[in-house]
Amino acid sequence: MSPHDIAPMIMALALFFTVGGIVTLRGPVGRALARRIEGKVADDGPELASRIAELEDRVHQGELDRAQLEERLDFAERMLLQQRDPPKELPR
Repeated sequence: MSPHDIAPMIMALALFFTVGGIVTLRGPVGRALARRIEGKVADDGPELASRIAELEDRVHQGELDRAQLEERLDFAERMLLQQRDPPKELPR
């Protein structure tokens, strides 16, 4: 194989990879890479926004339930302590 035969193959490969890279980077893969580089979050539309709102509501409800359970536990502990140590009557 002579050097004159290799040069066209190298040029064809360079052209092939250049065109392939341009097509790939101009498509959805390139846009996703650009958003990642810019630090932006992907925008998946109203479905994602509604799902996020639903999850935020569930977290908020879980926090309310937890606070209510803590109040009930405190009440139960106070009731148990009152049963264990009945109030002492004052002498007359």
